[in-house]
Parts: sequence; C-alpha cells; structure tokens
Amino acid sequence: MLVVIGADADGTKHLVALDDAMSESELSWTELFEDLKKRGLHMPQLLIADGANGLWAAAGKALPNTRQQRCWLHKVRNVLDKLPEKQKPRVHTELRCIVNAPSETEARDRIEALAKTLQRDYPKAAACIRDDVDRMVTFYRFPSSSWKSLRTTNPIESIFASVRLRTEAAKRLRTGSSATYLVFKLVQRLSGSWRRINGYQSITLENAEAA
Repeated sequence: MLVVIGADADGTKHLVALDDAMSESELSWTELFEDLKKRGLHMPQLLIADGANGLWAAAGKALPNTRQQRCWLHKVRNVLDKLPEKQKPRVHTELRCIVNAPSETEARDRIEALAKTLQRDYPKAAACIRDDVDRMVTFYRFPSSSWKSLRTTNPIESIFASVRLRTEAAKRLRTGSSATYLVFKLVQRLSGSWRRINGYQSITLENAEAA
C-alpha cells in the first residue's frame, strides 16, 4: 500500500491517498503524486517519509519545491539493526540525543561524533548514521514547536499498527481491491481520533510572513 497523509493549515490530518502497488518504485510514487496534483493538491511545504529511494526520486520530480525529511524512527531502527545487542542501549541513547538536539549544527556534530566511535568495529552502522544526513535535519527549517511532528512518519506508523491487527486476522484477501477497501475503511474509522500536528499555528504564521 502506498499511503499519503497530509496536514492542512489548521493542523488537521487527512488521508489524501491510498493505493495498492506492486512495489515502492519511482514510477508507482510518481503516478500517485501526479494524481494528487490533478486532484488539486497544492505544493506541500514538507514531505516526511522513510528511506525508500523510489519515493524521493519521484518527489524530486513531481514536487520539486517541497522540502524532504527522512523519518528518524526508521533511521534509528536501521542503525540498531547493524549492531550487537550489547551496543544497542548506548547507541540508542546517543541517537535520541541527536534527534532532540536543540539545533541543526549540534545534531550534525553529534551524528559525526557517534559515527566516528563506531567506525572501526561497526562500519556498517557508522555508514548508516552518516547516510542522507541532509534529509535527516530538514525539520530544523521549521519552528521548534512543530519539530516533534515533523521528525518521523509516526502518523502513518501508528495507524498501520492497528490496521495490521485486522489484516493479519483476515489471513487472506481475495483481490487487491478488496484489500484496499478494507484498509481504507479501517483508516477512515481511525481518523476520527487523529490529533493535530504540533505547532501548526507557527508553521502557518511563518508561511504567511514569507509570502
């Protein structure tokens, strides 16, 4: 499933796209983004996503003026996956410090410092930490009151935790369309309890001043 959730100027979240696809390829995401534009999507200020290269490539072409933020939740998982169990607690703590750094400069410094401590014994983890740093710190371009909502793809991750409970119980669905319909109805029902994004007032005010 390719899923896009957006937040409007009032901070309210909306399901704006849900489509079944064979893969997260650049072509699949391009088709989805172009369809959103045809349906009236204005150029978003920020796109937050995991590390799928196909998505970034498609967004760069279809949404050229939209800033890109890579999800820190996925980054942390990827780094820890490349470490032995005894190293995970320390590195996890360091990564949390990076995520909550008060400035982009400090975050970048902490990223490099952590990578250096792991370079000799765990080069794959070090490389993962250094990967795509520019996209990891885009959220600093926005007001600090909104950072918590802009660092991760938690709005989608938390929703799909509930969706998986139902789809895994179903075991098998006859067609792709029936699976899409089931997921759509589940997400639609869950949307009634979605919280607004943090700091939406500041984002809106900053955007108005820039205009």
